[in-house]
Amino acid sequence: MTKGTYKVERIFEAKTKDVWRAITEKELMKQWYFDLQEFKAEVGFVFEFTGGEKSGPQYLHRCEITEVIVEKKLSHTWSYVGYEGVSYLTFELFPEGDKTKLILTHSGIETFPANIKDFGLHNFESGWNHIIHTALKNFLEKRINH
Repeated sequence: MTKGTYKVERIFEAKTKDVWRAITEKELMKQWYFDLQEFKAEVGFVFEFTGGEKSGPQYLHRCEITEVIVEKKLSHTWSYVGYEGVSYLTFELFPEGDKTKLILTHSGIETFPANIKDFGLHNFESGWNHIIHTALKNFLEKRINH
């Protein structure tokens, strides 16, 4: 893994189609991820959202879908309006019977301004670990078991 890349992997007790829906349907995404005004899993679609630490600055994120392979792969850019740098985020899904392995790769983090701690690799590690291992896991378990 390169200096500006973070990867997280998890196996979910959920079918691939359910994990795909969770990462591509706006109404489901807002329950575990970000509350997006609009989202379409279509190459070229641009979406924005505001996020940051609750007690810190909020940043306008701008992302553009770059690759979609239904129930297998979703990739998009990840940048911050008004700041240098562009990174790339990829969700990859691998069916394992009734379970699904998800591999999230966030690369290009080193292109963001080094003097802003919110853009540091450690911050992304912490954020993605929470999003994948806690928020998405809990969302999928709640949806499937109820």
